[in-house]
Order: sequence, then structure tokens, then C-alpha cells
Amino acid sequence: MSEPLQIQPFDEHNQKLIANVHPSDWVNPEPQPRYNLVVIGAGAAGLITAAGAAGLGAKVALIEREFLGGDCLNVGCVPSKALIRAARAFANVRDAHEFGIEVPAGTTVNFGKVMERMRRLRASISPNDSAERYRKLGVDVYLGSGKFTGPDTVEVGGKSLRFKRAVIATGARASKLPIPGLAETGHLTNETVFSLTELPRRLAVIGAGAIGCELAQSFARFGSQVTLLEVAPHILPVEDRDAAALVERSMRKDGVNIVADCKITGIETQGAEKVVKYTVGGKAAEARVDEILVGVGRMPNVEGLNLEAVGVAFDAREGVKVNDRLQTSNPMIYAAGDICSRYKFTHMADALARIVIQNTLFRGRAKASALTVPWCTFTDPEIAHVGMYEGDLHKAGIAFQTIAQPLHDVDRAILDGETEGFVKVHVGKKGKLLGATIVASHAGDMISEITLAIVGQLGLGTIARTIHPYPTQAEAIKRAGDAYNRTRLTPLVKSLFAKWLAWTR
Repeated sequence: MSEPLQIQPFDEHNQKLIANVHPSDWVNPEPQPRYNLVVIGAGAAGLITAAGAAGLGAKVALIEREFLGGDCLNVGCVPSKALIRAARAFANVRDAHEFGIEVPAGTTVNFGKVMERMRRLRASISPNDSAERYRKLGVDVYLGSGKFTGPDTVEVGGKSLRFKRAVIATGARASKLPIPGLAETGHLTNETVFSLTELPRRLAVIGAGAIGCELAQSFARFGSQVTLLEVAPHILPVEDRDAAALVERSMRKDGVNIVADCKITGIETQGAEKVVKYTVGGKAAEARVDEILVGVGRMPNVEGLNLEAVGVAFDAREGVKVNDRLQTSNPMIYAAGDICSRYKFTHMADALARIVIQNTLFRGRAKASALTVPWCTFTDPEIAHVGMYEGDLHKAGIAFQTIAQPLHDVDRAILDGETEGFVKVHVGKKGKLLGATIVASHAGDMISEITLAIVGQLGLGTIARTIHPYPTQAEAIKRAGDAYNRTRLTPLVKSLFAKWLAWTR
């Protein structure tokens, strides 16, 4: 039987979650003589690899030491987006007067109910990732810590599993920052913040990347006094600067105190308070809070796998090293997901898992470098991006032009009261799409049109010819295509066209 695990609070919803993703009465099966694939780690990459391979008739073993579903289901995408949606609901109520709707004064957030809803929805989704579901799919599920013990063997729970190929999909975890006093004072990460049952009155968030910004904005909307600390000159430092500036303006409107270009010098406890000390422009300052959330940095889970014994090269910071076909330095062993990719997204783990299935079972030569990877930061407004940034294009010496379509010129955005945003597209020769950034309320839903165009090698002119429903905010993408077409009407083209019209009268 598996070792019992808990997740707090241990209410009916979390009990249901655990019963699905790490059942205490689970009995590991007897190993088959030899598996086509042994997959270590049951996050997104591991689950998709196991299910896909089993569906093709392969003999598959799946090993997980903690919760099936990995970060995404348990402490990542699913719970965070439940909180973000609740925070957006409150913002809609708060701003309802702009639409002529009078809301009684004193409307507040019941944080306990917000978190209970999150736990309930997470539990309702968990059967999709459950041990029982994967057993029914034909996968031998083993709960426990797996480690390599020989060139073709993995041990878990005292049992030895032989394999033809193995896949490492153990993911990543929150980094430990070397800030003096942080460990002693105590802090939250994405792995513990979703266990809160009471709203922190004052919250410091360290790191203004995607995780930090999403949760800082949400907690501010819930009613926390939030201070967001970032070492870079501005929030979301990897994103388009114009896009980050719009999100920053929105977050400040929500009450987030953003302190950028700062250095945290130490953290200490004074009574019931946690004091974060930092410098900005050479001047010392501090933030007195009730809780600290660290929202920056991920470390690969390479410990305990005995990778050295099977010749798998890895780095404690970068993870398992793979080639373009996701093969490690041991040709019998592959890796997928956060353990080996710099793109730590669930949808990227999905895509890499599909490559692993092709290359392990069919000796395929699918390449990770061939993937076009979109991503989205789920702030309000959202930032979605695909392809190359402007700086990347300059560094690569690629000739391009940028077409920008602000949302304040799009009818649906005006009617929705969501005019703070834009579609920005970088275009190369013959309208080739090189990259795009969208800032909009639902930018994540809009970016796929451009991603599809890039993958299908369709130019921006094709998008311009595509009829978009009116009125929608996605019309901004079509307008960007129209704007590109107008740039092709050079004075010479216009004069020739005028002569043609005159001749045909």
C-alpha cells in the first residue's frame, strides 16, 4: 500500500482529491516481465506519455511519489486560475457602476468561500488524472519513489521494473532563494499558498514574473495590501515592454504596490510581523507584512533518481540534458516536461510528451525545436505571446515591420469596457508572421489564431482575408492584417493603380 499523503485543509474536497491522485489504499501491481516504457513522474508530461503509449498498445508503467496530476492540477494551473476567476468576478462587481449597474456599498470577498470553491473544482477535475483512470487505460500505476538501479531497471516500492525505454518526467519545484532570513521567517510558495483558509491582511510577493503578478493582482482584489518586489526595472521583464506597462497600470489600479529595480537585503520576524528589508536607488526601505509569497524560480526534480548510475547527464539548476529528440545522454532514456525544458508550461509538457511517444515507440525523429510555443500570463488584462520578440529579431538581424492594432479602435472592446490592450504583430518578407503579442481580457484565447498561422506558414495577408465575426475582440487581429495590406500600397503601386483605373473608364 502507498504511504498516506495529505494536503491542507483536509476537508471533503481535498480528501476526494487525494482519493483520486494518491489513494492511501492503493496496491502497486506485480511488474510485467518487461515494459516498453517506464515513465517516472505523473505530471502533465508523464500522464500524456503513459496514456498515449498505452493507447497504442505498449506495455507502460507509471511511477509517482506524490500526487498524480503534478503541479498543474494540484498546486499550479488549476487552483491558480480558480482564484484568478474569483478575483476577476469581484473586479467586475467593483466596476459595475461603469455599466450603469448599482451595487450596494460594502460588497466584500469571502476568502474562505473562494478557497472552498477552488478545492471543490480541483477535486471535480481530479478523476481525469486519477490512478484508477490510468489503471483502466492499461497503465500499471506505481505509487512511490522510483530510481534507476541498472541499465534497464527502475526500482519502486521494493519492486524492480525492466524497460526497453524509460522517460524522466519528474517536473520542477519552487526554488529556494538565498535571501538572508527567508527560510527562518517562513514563506509561501505555489505549493503552499493554495492551502490558505484566511486572507493575509498584508502580503509581500517576491518576483514579478507570471506567477508573482497573477497572484499579487488576485490577492489585492480579494482585499490584501500587496507589495510586489522585483529586482528587474519593471514587472514581467521577459515580455514586450508596452504589454508589461499596460498590466502594470492595471495592477496599480487594483492597489498593488509595485517596487521594481529593488534588492532584498534580508527578512526578519518582529512580533507577529514579517519584515522584508530592501533597497531602491540606494535608499533603504521595508515592508511589514503578515505573509510572504515567493513567486520566482523553479528547480528541476533530479534528486533521488540515481541518474549517475545510468549515465544520464543533468544539472541541478537546468535539469536533465536532452538532445533535440528529447533523448538523454543514455540513448535508452528520454525526458519530457519541466525537468528538461526551459518552457515550463503544461501545454509544452503535452507537446513534448507527444514527441517522446513518437521517438521511443516508433524510432521517430520528431524534434522539439520544430515546435511553435505560445504562452499566456493570466493577469487582467492577459498577455499572450508567440514567436519572436522585437529584441530577438534585432539580435538575429532579421528584417521586419511591426503592425499594432490598439483595442480602443475595436468596437467590441469599447462595448466591453476593455479598451486597454492591443494586438502587435511582427511581420517579415511577404507577410510572414514572425511573432505576436496580444494584451486583452482574453488574450490567451486569441493567440491561437496567430499560432496556427505561423505553424501553417500562412501570412498576415491570409488572416486579413479571413472573415471574423462582428463584433468580437478578435477582430483586432484581422484589422492588423488590413493594416499590413495598406503598407503594401506604396506610392508607386498607388500611381500604377490610378493609371489603371483611368485607362479602364
